[in-house]
Amino acid sequence: MKNSRRDFLKKAGLGSAALGLGGITQGFGAGSYSRIMGANNRIRIAHIGVNSRGDELAKKIINQKNTEIIYICDVDERAIAKTVSTVTSANLPAPKGEKDFRNILKDKTLDAVVIAMPDHWHAPATILACQAGKHVYCEKPLGHNPNEGELSIQAARKYNRIVQLGTQKRSSPIEMEAIHELHNGVIGRVYFGKAWYNRARTSIGFGKEVPVPEWLDFDLWQGPAPRRTFKDNLIHYNWHWFWHWGTGEALNNGTHEMDVIRWGLGADFPVRVSSLGGRYAFKDDWETPDTQVISYDFPNNTSAVWQGFSCNGKYEVGTLFYGEKGCMDIKEDGYSILDQEGKIVKQVKKDELSFAAPTTVTSSPMLDELHVANFLESVRNNKLPNADVEIGHRSTLLVQLGNISYRVGRTLNIDPKNGHILGDPEAQRLWSRDYEKGWEPIV
Repeated sequence: MKNSRRDFLKKAGLGSAALGLGGITQGFGAGSYSRIMGANNRIRIAHIGVNSRGDELAKKIINQKNTEIIYICDVDERAIAKTVSTVTSANLPAPKGEKDFRNILKDKTLDAVVIAMPDHWHAPATILACQAGKHVYCEKPLGHNPNEGELSIQAARKYNRIVQLGTQKRSSPIEMEAIHELHNGVIGRVYFGKAWYNRARTSIGFGKEVPVPEWLDFDLWQGPAPRRTFKDNLIHYNWHWFWHWGTGEALNNGTHEMDVIRWGLGADFPVRVSSLGGRYAFKDDWETPDTQVISYDFPNNTSAVWQGFSCNGKYEVGTLFYGEKGCMDIKEDGYSILDQEGKIVKQVKKDELSFAAPTTVTSSPMLDELHVANFLESVRNNKLPNADVEIGHRSTLLVQLGNISYRVGRTLNIDPKNGHILGDPEAQRLWSRDYEKGWEPIV
């Protein structure tokens, strides 16, 4: 069995293009193709949004061969200094700091951007980068709303850019091997998937209107979102729990798990989505649910459920698949196969996987680094990445639809051809959002 795992992973590779989407090479004209890097050419990168995730991703980029971070962009001048230090501490040249990332898009020597801004910026920044001829690695979710995901696909295809969504499990050897076995019938026909995320987050309290800190450009931070007054419990993390800027725990973490569920079930768009839950743990400014269950029915005779508990229980995340012959349990340290009586018949731990990191990875292969390596390989070799923008949109849309169902308080009927909401004008209004005048994303 170990040899079969080794053969599979060798054949699949971290750089394998997504099945069913076709090659990307056909879309490149002579002019744009000349900008594709050769296998040994240096890729010049800008990191946009580096207070937290962006700084962590910079630590992974500096471990990649033939890459160079040339810009660090953030609306918080303190964050710029921190990530410049992250780069220089590795004995690498200091990147230039820039508050407004739009200024650096004019640099023709810049090849790609890494976007780790707040959710309301993900799609607008991706679209602007594609228009400027830059490839994009964007943290999940793909957009603040479903329309932004469709616009991001349009931008990637129109401007022939490679866009990788930060759903890192698409590059995980655990998930790659487990899903391969699942599709090979290890538990028979798979008909149900369950995913969950638990955390013990604390209250954010009630924010007070205070002057904007001198280190922050709050107007640029809001960017495409209609303007709101600054409050002291918003930045840098609690924006996740406000509908105006964030998307709640469902997209903050559920995007990862539902991406694996959709992958395992072989499903694209659902036919029905229903969600229930609420803000139960505390009374404060938090708007999105801290407790949420989203259920899905797909047209290939499968179903799924995601359970999110933001403020109750120890940290735990996982996915579970049910089939005719048993179930598969995927965790962060490996996966297990159980029979119909719940007996473990096969267990594979992370250190038992027959997997070798790609040559572009120079340190211990963690998920972020593997996913970044896949993106860079895709840019160099002109092929779709593991989490191409279209794959990313379909997985992001699942949890976006869950949030829309929660907000309108009823089940949504969905067109399985494109994921659009059917016959519900109130829910359909949440397909997009209002934008600050002059900031509307246009492809």
